[in-house]
Amino acid sequence: MTTRPSPIFLGLLVATAAAGYLCWAETFGGPNGKNNKYAVFLFVFIGWIVSLCLHEYAHARTAYWAGDQSVEARGYLTLNPLKYVQPGLSLLFPLIFLLMGGIGLPGGAVWIRPAAIRTKWQRSVVSLAGPAANLTLGIVLSLVVRAGGDAMKTHAYFGSALSFLALLQFTAGFLNLVPIPGLDGFGALEPHLPQGFLASIAPYRGYSMIILFLLATRSNTFGDLVFGNARRAVEALGIPQFDLDGGSTANLADVGRAVFQDAIPGRGRVL
Repeated sequence: MTTRPSPIFLGLLVATAAAGYLCWAETFGGPNGKNNKYAVFLFVFIGWIVSLCLHEYAHARTAYWAGDQSVEARGYLTLNPLKYVQPGLSLLFPLIFLLMGGIGLPGGAVWIRPAAIRTKWQRSVVSLAGPAANLTLGIVLSLVVRAGGDAMKTHAYFGSALSFLALLQFTAGFLNLVPIPGLDGFGALEPHLPQGFLASIAPYRGYSMIILFLLATRSNTFGDLVFGNARRAVEALGIPQFDLDGGSTANLADVGRAVFQDAIPGRGRVL
């Protein structure tokens, strides 16, 4: 079994790199450099699609290792977003949530044959592989920002965009670990739960995204558990504070989120 990235995925990587260069060079410019927000938007938006592909690939690769070799025939190991069987759940909804509020909503659209997985514990590992990919990517991006030092502040559009993308990985990873049907956190528990219980909650599975959205936007406790811990994670990994006008400061990831939203008509900055 070999991984051969599809031309579409490779194109996404090239587009992400190009958008990153635009952020670094501040090419868009305009009055007071305000148009550079569009470079930030492109970098985060395309980079987020890349991370969704990596999330799904992690599920598929782990499933192949655990015994479900059908994932190769279905094209899941090519990192091609068009190969996923539920592009709405895996790509469209996360992108909509990203545009609405800068929320890293996890995707999930790789069909796995449970009967082909050798053990219940391996089924749990398959479910956890997706959020593990997000958390790993979040750590790597955070460390890149940290290693960049003052250059990430000098080239603030690039530094803030990369920091925000790191923050999104942690929110996606933590959200996906919530034990709600349809999310990977529940998928990890499902093989070990009684069949009677699973049958009783089956009619409500279709409401999982609604429940998750309400928790994420209405519950302060849930918000701190997910988003607060995501922010604490990037800060602990070394993403720095950034000096704002007026003498205040904000984490560079929050600056990136504000610039990203400023590029969306009707959203505006949150700082």
